[in-house]
Order: sequence, then structure tokens, then C-alpha cells
Amino acid sequence: MLVPFDALSKKSKVWIYQANRELTESEVAKVVLELEQFLKNWQSHGKDLIASYKIPYNQFIVLAIDEEKSKSSGCSVDASVAVLRALEKDLQIDLFDRMKVTFKNEEHINTVNLSDFKRFANEGKITKNTIVFNNLVKNIAEFNTNWEIPAKDSWHDKFIARKINS
Repeated sequence: MLVPFDALSKKSKVWIYQANRELTESEVAKVVLELEQFLKNWQSHGKDLIASYKIPYNQFIVLAIDEEKSKSSGCSVDASVAVLRALEKDLQIDLFDRMKVTFKNEEHINTVNLSDFKRFANEGKITKNTIVFNNLVKNIAEFNTNWEIPAKDSWHDKFIARKINS
């Protein structure tokens, strides 16, 4: 069952998928259409899942389930992955490359390979205060407070802490 994102409990589980590039407005419209159609009927073992989504910066797809009301299962998660894989193919994007790192440079969103992120840190182009996206957050509360944070407060810190002092 699709509900507004803000109507979900702060304990709701989240999955964050980052695209390798910003989506166009028409691509976002396609994602919205596909996700809403899927989420309206998303079930786990015959029970409706209370779910929602967000598309921050036209580059991230955030799915959320209120697991206090309905638990996801392996099959239900697999069903969501299938929808995202179909979107990947249709839009020619990559949503599952975990070796990509996304960060902000002023207001611009940058997505680079992890090796390039490390190199930029060594070159001083990325500092401990660079805003990064921590896609490992587990629930909406963490998403709201720990998703978009300075690198020093994220797992990204291990690549820059000893290299940069600013």
C-alpha cells in the first residue's frame, strides 16, 4: 500500500539506490509511474506492505517500508529489485554499483568510482567537511539525520581522515 513518505514511522526500513547520473525530468516521471504502480500492490506473503519512496536530487531512489505494520520478506525485496533492474535497463542507468561514491561539491552532485574518490581525497579536492551520501542508513530516522553528512561523520572518513587535515 502506497502512503506518503512523511506518513511512515521514523523506524521504517529504507533501501537507497543511487543512479550513476542525474535523471532527466521525463526519466523521473517514468520512475514515479513505475514505483507507484508497484508500491500500490507490493506484498509480503499475501499482506500489503505499507511503503513509500522518494527521489532526492533526481539521482537517488529511496524505498521505505513500515515494518512495524508489515514485514518485508526475501521475495518482496526481490520483487522490488526486479522493478529497479527493469528501470535500469529501460533508462540505461546503473542503480546497483556499490563501488560508486556520491558527494556534493557546493550544490553540484558528483558520482565517481571509489578509486577516484580516494584520489580526490589525496589531492585535497575532498575534505573531511565534504558532504557525502551515506547510503548505508537503515531507517527513515537515520535517513533524515545521517544520509547527507560531512565525510568525517560517515564511513567515507576512512579514506580521508589521515590524509587531509582541513
